[in-house]
Amino acid sequence: MQQEIRFATFNVCNLSQPGAKLYDNLAPLTEAEYEAKVAWTAQQLDQLDADVIGLQEIFSLDALRDVLAHSRRYREATLTGFAPPPDPATGLPRMTPELALISRLPLAAPAQAYIMFPAGISLPDGHRDADRFARAPLHAQVVLPDERIVDVIVVHLKSKRPDYSSGDTGDDPMLHAQANLRSLIRRGTEAVALRSLLSAMDKQQQDRRRPRVVLGDFNDTVDAVTTHIVMGAGAACEPGEELHGQLFDSRQIQSGRERRRDSGYTIAHDGRHATIDHVLVSEEFNPASRHAIGEVAEVTYLNEHLALATPAASDHGQVLVSLRLY
Repeated sequence: MQQEIRFATFNVCNLSQPGAKLYDNLAPLTEAEYEAKVAWTAQQLDQLDADVIGLQEIFSLDALRDVLAHSRRYREATLTGFAPPPDPATGLPRMTPELALISRLPLAAPAQAYIMFPAGISLPDGHRDADRFARAPLHAQVVLPDERIVDVIVVHLKSKRPDYSSGDTGDDPMLHAQANLRSLIRRGTEAVALRSLLSAMDKQQQDRRRPRVVLGDFNDTVDAVTTHIVMGAGAACEPGEELHGQLFDSRQIQSGRERRRDSGYTIAHDGRHATIDHVLVSEEFNPASRHAIGEVAEVTYLNEHLALATPAASDHGQVLVSLRLY
């Protein structure tokens, strides 16, 4: 039986068909640029060589299928993802960055996208799409080699890019400050909504305690308030169950962490480096838990391309986590 399972998160950076208009300030990909993007992304997937990969910024599932066809290791992998929902105002299709999952392990059931916030959670009045995620989290049930099921949730929370109201610009410092606040409020609300979804899963699965991996682009560091909300620390619990329902940063609980000196970061901007892409695991992969079925053996960051700034490359590094089953 396979004893080591590898999970990865990969923000591919605007994967779309050639000629597709994504943003006003971004020119569509030419045919040559598209071919280079597909080739680089396929090569990066092969280098990751993970069993399960969560992806962000997928504008076209057909483009992602093209990437898999150009890869060596993922031509037969299962791809799951969803087209963006229609614009609630116009009913027309939207060109928005969505999530996807690639798995070389079987899935126990069709994947599910959580478009709407859980009941009782909403953005304040005046925010666009106040009742839904900007990028719907993707939930897949992956079957491990020992036939246990692990819930994998791929996420992409709101970025720190200022969220300007219609007609506002960055010329006015107060308008810029308010736009930054709107971004923070959305990211925080999405974090609360995601924590609510995870807590609801815990209640539904109380009798069978499924292990869980939540991975993706959190657009904030692991010690940020929004990330901690998703991780769920501090909830009341029964004695001996203090870790139940919580998520843990793979890097912080990996075996032999005190001996490791890797250059772990996933973005580089203005000479500063940070890690905003994370792989979080439930207590079943934390050796401190009496319910552990395995442990984090190693965490690797693929980020050398950030210094090269190749046009076809992503602007994010990838995080690869190896889990060793007991």
